[in-house]
Amino acid sequence: MPLRLDVKRTLSARSDRAKAVDLHPTEPWMLVCLYNGNCHVWDHQRQTLIKSFEVTDLPVRTGCFVARKNWVVTGSDDMMIRIFNYNTLEKVHGFEAHSDYLRCLQVHPTQPYLVSSSDDMSIKLWDWDKKWQCVQTFEGHTHYVMQICINPKDNNQFASASLDRTIKVWQLGSQHPNFTLEGHDKGVNCVDYFHGGEKPYLVSGADDRLVKIWDYQNKTCVKTLDGHAQNVSSVLFHPELPIILSGSEDGTVRIWHANTHRLESTLNYGMERVWCMSALKGSNNIGIGYDEGSIMVKFGREEPAMSMDSSGKIIFAKHSEILQANLKNLGDTEYKDGERLPVAVKEMGSCEIYPQTLSHNPNGRFVVVCGDGEYIIYTAMALRNKSFGSAQEFVWAADSSEYAVRDGSKVKIFKNFKEKKSFKPDYGAEGIFGGALLGVKSNSGLCFFDWETQELIRRIDIQPKNVFWSENGEMCCITTDESYFILKYVPDNVTAALENKEEMITEDGIEDAFDVLGEIEEIIKTGVWVGDCFIYTNSVNRLNYYVGGEIVTVSHLDKSMYLLGYIPKDNHLYLTDKDLNVVSYHLLLSVLEYQTAVMRKDFDTAKAVLPTIPKEQRNRVAHFLEKQGFKQQALHVSCDPEHKFELAVQIGDLRVAYDIAVEAESEQKWKHLAELAIQKCEFALAQECLYRAQDYAGLLLLASCSGDAQTMEKLAIDAAKNGKYNVAFLAFFSLGRLEECLELLCKSNRLPEAAFLARTYLPSQVPRIVKLWKEDLAKTNKKAADSLADPTQYGNLFPDIQEAIRAETYLRPERMALRPAADYSALSSNLERNVLEELAGKSDEEVTALMAQTEQMNLKDTAPQPRASPPSSPPPSTPQQSIPTPSNESPPSAAPAPESQSEPVKPPSPTPQAEPALPTDIEPPQERKDSIDLEIGSDFDDDFGDQDVDDLDLDDLDDDLS
Repeated sequence: MPLRLDVKRTLSARSDRAKAVDLHPTEPWMLVCLYNGNCHVWDHQRQTLIKSFEVTDLPVRTGCFVARKNWVVTGSDDMMIRIFNYNTLEKVHGFEAHSDYLRCLQVHPTQPYLVSSSDDMSIKLWDWDKKWQCVQTFEGHTHYVMQICINPKDNNQFASASLDRTIKVWQLGSQHPNFTLEGHDKGVNCVDYFHGGEKPYLVSGADDRLVKIWDYQNKTCVKTLDGHAQNVSSVLFHPELPIILSGSEDGTVRIWHANTHRLESTLNYGMERVWCMSALKGSNNIGIGYDEGSIMVKFGREEPAMSMDSSGKIIFAKHSEILQANLKNLGDTEYKDGERLPVAVKEMGSCEIYPQTLSHNPNGRFVVVCGDGEYIIYTAMALRNKSFGSAQEFVWAADSSEYAVRDGSKVKIFKNFKEKKSFKPDYGAEGIFGGALLGVKSNSGLCFFDWETQELIRRIDIQPKNVFWSENGEMCCITTDESYFILKYVPDNVTAALENKEEMITEDGIEDAFDVLGEIEEIIKTGVWVGDCFIYTNSVNRLNYYVGGEIVTVSHLDKSMYLLGYIPKDNHLYLTDKDLNVVSYHLLLSVLEYQTAVMRKDFDTAKAVLPTIPKEQRNRVAHFLEKQGFKQQALHVSCDPEHKFELAVQIGDLRVAYDIAVEAESEQKWKHLAELAIQKCEFALAQECLYRAQDYAGLLLLASCSGDAQTMEKLAIDAAKNGKYNVAFLAFFSLGRLEECLELLCKSNRLPEAAFLARTYLPSQVPRIVKLWKEDLAKTNKKAADSLADPTQYGNLFPDIQEAIRAETYLRPERMALRPAADYSALSSNLERNVLEELAGKSDEEVTALMAQTEQMNLKDTAPQPRASPPSSPPPSTPQQSIPTPSNESPPSAAPAPESQSEPVKPPSPTPQAEPALPTDIEPPQERKDSIDLEIGSDFDDDFGDQDVDDLDLDDLDDDLS
């Protein structure tokens, strides 16, 4: 039976004639040596040319990668061997190797050797560790030596093909060939060794248009393959698949079965003559060089033929050999996630067919091998043959004794190794899938049939790649080329419909047989169900599982891995790669059971399972609960303070959020909690949170909205100490403490702004500020400093300075006495007052009396009568408790009495002098002792917060506050 290999072209690169191709062993690169003297390196995954370099102006007939040295080695018609670093494209070395054209280069797999052949009829061995010294020359051919190939099973042996119509086998260290194979009628162009251990075979191609297979132990021709119309220029045994490839000048690549020697397929991409081919062990990719460029094709699938039963016994195929490994033998040793497991491999025997797939039946007693259009069922323990037959596909039913095969468009069902039923589906059969129902793929979609009655259960208009069923038969995953669907099978609906066929069964089957739970746009490679959790690997090498509409990533894989299965008692998930390396990942069954119970809304089961989940896995469960909308339960389960805080904020649990914020001392957490507290009108808590977060802007807003003078004063002092000068200035200004505002500007060296503030609100301070301003300005611009006028020297320029000082003195008690916000409507705005008119015609004694009267009225209006704080309800999670405020703070009152009420400020009596009355305590700012110790940086522009002092309109501020 044919192999039915899928052939996919992954790269097509047009170029000049390609004389040699080679594949990099670790990178997705293909080297192409061209007849025009250049070399190209293509990335066949991204289909891009990543490197190109010129070797010579003559044809480059051969080249190869030396991965362990980061080299590309080339041989050309100028008789030179050149070595390039393929990362830098720098020429490392070059030397004349032969006296005629070079035809082939081969790198020794373990030794620092390079073997070259030439038209000078010789073969030479070069040692790069000895500065490319020629350590041996092999002579014996009488014509051009076209190709050489090192034996993969004996690295000291190699074969050579020559136009003298012979193939010679040589041994390193010996100058004479071991033996010569003769049989071709014309010159031999190519030769290759069989990679498997079971056959001592060589394959050769020649100008007689024939491909010959040789037994080099018996030195006989085993088979001659005829079919090409022109010279055979390249042949190779595929290192992984049981096929032989031959390329010819007729433009075709023929694929022959390595066991039956039948022609499987012929490839013709219309790029003229085939000159070279290259394969790589561990890969299904083949590089082919043509007259008009090069291509890369991929044969079949790279998923290994491998299967594991529920006890951890693994059976896999390596070529035609069947091997076994047992995970129980690993013992109790703990391995890291993704670490290769040191499994011991035992040979079980060889298979009569080439295994393409392997699979255990549900109870693990039998294993089926499929390939070459046949199947063989063996016992899993001893590999005894139980049954066999011809089939393109084989699937097991949920019942371990039942299975089905597809032979063409006919489906046969077997029970206990005897055929029970065969039928041809109405829509045809292109593929079958096992499980709780028998799935049949056709052009019209996917049909599910009952195993017993072969009744059509449901037809789905979809083209599936695979179908996965859960063990209990309730859940089903259908994968396609673009996405996958999660379905729930409802057997009760099926039973009811079968009892009432006329009304409930349509031509597409039973509509209510499945419930669609979700569609996810991910390409699945392999998958397995564990309960109601579907674990899978996808096309971007991630290990995920799906549960209840949510996708959880277990790990990011560094290469393509394939699922073997899950062993619940070990809590481990096992995977393998194409090289049959087994790795494991820890995945707790209790976590999967808990998530499954939550999705089923079986909270009693979930509650019982939760104590069995380790603490380090609780956070994963908490995130799952959060996504499902169970945030209160997630808060209870989570062990991560960050996650718990987020959950507490989301559900409004102030108590839990406060406790976490106290432990974490995170500024961001305090800000979040403050926002939540304000939303819930917990202003005392909000104030504490803002203080802990040092959110001075938020405190300014809170204090101004609540009319809390004590908070405002404390805020002003703290903001100034911590460099938040914008907030400090506004807070002092709101309290009417203009002197502190002035000193803030002075000590920050913003003397121009200080001068304008003093001229507007504190005229008695103008001379001092002008003096400071002049001294500072003189350091950089003396002329500008001299242009500043001091009221003590130029009284004529300040005609109303005395009246301004009297107004300042008169308004000071009023400014310092803070009034309740309730009095706002009864007070006159500063824009509606003319203080100079109020003072006009009044003597100093009358002004003093008015000041005393104003002060007495302010004392009466602002007597300390603490007002109750706004009613606040306790946090919803703890109705009987309230969150404490800081110990050094008192609850805010409506209108606290300022310090000036207990010790009234006595304004100085004005003296009748011609010059303005100036304060006598002017000191330089660095020596002035104030009641507030301000630590202010020199760069006020940088530290003043979001608003520059230059942008402050102090008159508008005064109007607003009044």
